[in-house]
Amino acid sequence: MSDNVVAKMSTLDRFLPLWIGAAMVLGLLAGDWVPGLDTALNAVAIDGISLPIAIGLLVMMYPVLAKVRYDKLDSVTGDRRLLWSSLVLNWLIGPALMFALAWVLLPDLPEYRTGLIIVGLARCIAMVIIWNDLACGDREAAAVLVALNSVFQVIAFGALGWFYLSVLPGWLGLPQTDLAVSGWQIVKSVLIFLGIPLLAGYLSRRLGERAKGRDWYESKFLPRIGPVALYGLLFTIVILFALQGNQITSRPLDVVRIALPLLVYFAVMWAGSYAFGAALGLNYERTTTLAFTAAGNNFELAIAVAIATFGATSGQALAGVVGPLIEVPVLVALVYVSLALRKRFAPKSTEPEKVSS
Repeated sequence: MSDNVVAKMSTLDRFLPLWIGAAMVLGLLAGDWVPGLDTALNAVAIDGISLPIAIGLLVMMYPVLAKVRYDKLDSVTGDRRLLWSSLVLNWLIGPALMFALAWVLLPDLPEYRTGLIIVGLARCIAMVIIWNDLACGDREAAAVLVALNSVFQVIAFGALGWFYLSVLPGWLGLPQTDLAVSGWQIVKSVLIFLGIPLLAGYLSRRLGERAKGRDWYESKFLPRIGPVALYGLLFTIVILFALQGNQITSRPLDVVRIALPLLVYFAVMWAGSYAFGAALGLNYERTTTLAFTAAGNNFELAIAVAIATFGATSGQALAGVVGPLIEVPVLVALVYVSLALRKRFAPKSTEPEKVSS
């Protein structure tokens, strides 16, 4: 079944790893060779995030959220297994795992360690939507879980930051760190990077179906805007790498040290969540959604908090930036792993709880 899925992909989708690799190289070269490019890209920022990155993220998320069938969300909210398992994985397991990996693998690098812990606390509300879509996950479930994570992010991020950077290290006799983050900063991140594309996607479907009907919307409109999501992704990757090209090429050993716990984290969180979803009896689509929403992180928020608290040139900020640089290729690879595992769920992939689009 996964072979059929890949065969039906467009050229853009099928060779996505190649395009992403090219985007990374282009960004690195631009950041390293073009003087003042990072300053120009950071000249205008939205909630601490470079305006070009913010635009890329919004463009990337809109087409996927426009595909969601909002009239079917009640089938997701009624799935208690999915909702509770997502909360446990995202807000108990994920932060604890990143805390452990940061201390075990970076005991001598406190700035990078703190940056990674902040990354672990920021649960994904943006790129996870496109990874889930590429892996043929449940779009409606992804929309609900991302919204749920957003609510908990507003409520829990500051408290968990205080616990993992100050309270727990104190209990363990380890050095403590203070984290200054306002609730409004988190709310702004959620409103901008989830609220805007979510509202645009909802209005597109509502108004498009009302004006032209569902058949036109899904057979004409969605195929036309679909590739825009991947263009936005590639643009965002180029800008991300361009902004940090000089730091990455000038401090390669530091990047490797930061990358190691991140690689372990993404692999363990995705594989563990995937196995957990399968053990709960979830179908392929929802197991995939559970795995990707648990493995991804909100790098927009993590970078903004690190910069606001420790400065743009701090080790904490660098650790936050390395996060998506590692996450992007790893989760792209996991998209293909997920598709390869899809045949194992064949008997369950036609359950009525999943609405195909």
